Amino acid sequence: MYQLLYKYLTALLAISVLFTVPVSSGASFDKVLVPGGHYQLGCSAGDVRCDTDEGPAGGVSVRVESFWMSSHEVSVAEYHACVEEGVCSKPFSYLRTHYCNYGAPGRDNYPLNCVNWKQALQYCQWQGARLAYDVEWEWAARDGATTEFPWGREVVDCSRAVIDPFVAGKADTETDGCWRDLTWPRGSFPPNQYGLYDMIGGTSEWLMDWYQTDAHRQYYGNGVLTGPPEGNRKVIKGGSWDEKPDAHRVSNRFAKPITGNPDLYGSNGIRCVIPVNEKELLR
Repeated sequence: MYQLLYKYLTALLAISVLFTVPVSSGASFDKVLVPGGHYQLGCSAGDVRCDTDEGPAGGVSVRVESFWMSSHEVSVAEYHACVEEGVCSKPFSYLRTHYCNYGAPGRDNYPLNCVNWKQALQYCQWQGARLAYDVEWEWAARDGATTEFPWGREVVDCSRAVIDPFVAGKADTETDGCWRDLTWPRGSFPPNQYGLYDMIGGTSEWLMDWYQTDAHRQYYGNGVLTGPPEGNRKVIKGGSWDEKPDAHRVSNRFAKPITGNPDLYGSNGIRCVIPVNEKELLR
C-alpha cells in the first residue's frame, strides 16, 4: 500500500512541474523542479582555466536540497507586468542603448537585461521567490556533468548558446550575440534535462550570494551554503551574449555592485528560485 501511495505521489509531482504554478503575487511563474543531490561545486576537475575565486581544483563537496527554478530567464513582458503593478522600477530601455531590451518593439519574449541586483531581487520577491544561491545555480547549470560545460569539455559556440564567439581578426563588437549585437529570444536553444533554458549564454544571472574570492574554502566547503554574510558586490554566473566562451564555464564567477553605473548591467538578467524546503537556504 505504501509503495503504491509513493508511486502515486511521485507521478503527481512529475505532472505538476509541467504546469504554470500561481504564486503569491497573483502572477504566474513557469518553473521546473530541480531535484537535490551531492556534487563538486566550483573548479571542475581538469579545468586549467579556473580563477582563484572558483575554489580549489576539483571543487568542494556540497549537498543541495530540491528547489523550483524558472524554466526561462525573466522576459521583458514579465518584468513589464511587475512595473505596471507598481512594484518593480523601470530598468534602462532600448532608448538608452540598443542592446537594452526593455521597451524595444518586438522584444517582449527576449530576456530582460540592463537590470541591477536590487531590481532582480524585487522582481523575484514579487513572484513569491528569490534569486538562486551559487550552489543552486551551478547544480542546475551542470545538468549532472562534472566538466566545465554541461555537455563536456568542448568549448561553447553559437551552435549551443548566445555568446560572443572568439573569431580571429574580428572585433568584439562584430561578434556580440553571435553576430547580432543583441540577445536572442528566450528558448532559442533546447533545454537541459531539468527543462531549464539558457542556463549557458543569453544573459548572465544575478545570484543571492555576496562575492568573496575565497568563498568556496571559507563557506561553501564548510557547509555554509548561503556564502559570505556581507560584501559590496553580488555574484553573477552563466555568461552572456557579450562574453567570450571561457566566461560560460559553469564554475566561472563575476561580481558587480548591487547598484551603480547603469552601463554595468547590460549583460545581466534574472532567474528566480523557490526552495522546496526554505529552511535549507534562508532568504
